[in-house]
Amino acid sequence: MHAPSPSSAAVPAAGGRARLPVALYALTVGAFGIGTTEFVIMGLLLQVAADLQVGLAAAGLLISGYALGVFVGAPVLTVATGRMPRKAVLVALMLIFTVGNIVCAIAPNYTVLMIARVITSLAHGTFFGVGAVVATGLVPQDRKASAISIMFTGLTVATLLGVPAGAWLGLHFGWRSTFWAVAAIGVIATAVIAALVPRDRGRPEPVALRRELRAVLHPQVLLGLAMTVLGFAGVFTVYTFIQPILTRLSGFGEAAVSPILLVFGGGMILGNLVGGRFADQRLAPALIGTLAALAAVLGVMTFALREPIAAVAFVGLLGVAAFATVPPLQLWVLQKTDAAGQNLASSLNIGAFNLGNALGAWLGGAVIERGPGLGAVTWVAALVTVSGLMLALLAARLDAKGRARAQRGGESGAAAACAG
Repeated sequence: MHAPSPSSAAVPAAGGRARLPVALYALTVGAFGIGTTEFVIMGLLLQVAADLQVGLAAAGLLISGYALGVFVGAPVLTVATGRMPRKAVLVALMLIFTVGNIVCAIAPNYTVLMIARVITSLAHGTFFGVGAVVATGLVPQDRKASAISIMFTGLTVATLLGVPAGAWLGLHFGWRSTFWAVAAIGVIATAVIAALVPRDRGRPEPVALRRELRAVLHPQVLLGLAMTVLGFAGVFTVYTFIQPILTRLSGFGEAAVSPILLVFGGGMILGNLVGGRFADQRLAPALIGTLAALAAVLGVMTFALREPIAAVAFVGLLGVAAFATVPPLQLWVLQKTDAAGQNLASSLNIGAFNLGNALGAWLGGAVIERGPGLGAVTWVAALVTVSGLMLALLAARLDAKGRARAQRGGESGAAAACAG
C-alpha cells in the first residue's frame, strides 16, 4: 500500500479528531450505484417478464447472470488489475458499470438485457475489493475500519433506499427508467471518483499469484466460502421472488412492494450491526448462531406469508437474519488465510456471496416452474441454509481440534524445555 497524497489525508476537526476525507464519500457513491443495480431487478421482475415476454423463472435468471458475472469477475479482475494504479482501476470499473446500465435501459430483447447485466456485473467485486484498499489508504491507522464502513454504507443504503426507489420508478415510468436512473448515478460516481480520489504515489506491489492461491486453498477458507454460498443461496431463493411472493401469496398490490422492501432494508442494517458485534466477541458461535437463525426465519416464514401483517414482519426478520450472517462469514474467511492471500480471499468471498445469489435465483425459479410452486420457495430455502449450517458446525469442530492440538504441542514443548 502506498501512502496517499497529502491532499487526501484526513483533515483535523475542531475537536482534535480528524474528519474523514471527502474522497471516501466518492467511493460511497460508487458503492451505492453498484448495490442498486444488483438488487433493483428484484422489484421489477413482473414488469420485465411481461414486457420481454418471458416467464418468471427466466426473468429471475437475470439475477443469476449478474451474480455469476461477479463470481467470475471478482477474482479474475482483481488479479488482472493488480499492477494498475488503483484510481485508474476504479474509474474504468465505473465506466463499465455506466455503459452496462445504459445497454440494459435500451435492450430490445431478453438476450441483450442478460448480456448487459453480465457486463455490468464485472465491475462489482473488483470495485469493492480495490475500493476497500483505497479507502484504508486515505486515513490514519486508527480510522481504517471506519473508512471501510463508510464506503460500504453505499451498499446498505442501496438496499434500503435505492432498490425501493428503483421499484417505484419501474412501476410508474416503466422498468427501463430505473436503469436510466442507475446509469445517471454511474456518471456522477465516475466524475466524483475522478475528481476526488487521489492518484497513487506509485504502483501497488503485487503478491505472487502462487502465494495467494496457496493461502486461499486452506481447508477452513474453502469451508468458509462454501458456507457463504449456501447461506446466501437460501436468502436469494426467496428474495429474488419477493415481488411475486408479496403480490400473489400475501395479497399486496404492486405499489406496496417498495415500502415493504424498506422494511427489509431496515432489517438488513440492524442485522449487519448485530452480526458484527457477535462476531467480534466469539466468531464460531456467531457463525453457527446466525446461520441457524436464518434457517429458522426462512422455515417459519412459510406459514406467515398468507397473513399480510405477518408477511411484512417476516420480510424485516429476513433482512435481520440474512445480513447478520455477513460479518461472521467475511471474518471467518479473512481469519483463516494469511496476509498474502487476504486480497484474493476477500474478493473470492464477494464472489461466493454472488454465486449463492445465482444459485438461489435458479433454485427458486425451478421450484416455481417445475416444483411444488411459489408457496414452497421459503421451506426449500430453509433446507439450503441448513446445509450451510452443517458446514459451519464441521468447520467449528475442526477449528476446536486444531486449537487443542496446538495447545498440546505448546505444552509438550514447554515440558521439554523444562526438562532440558
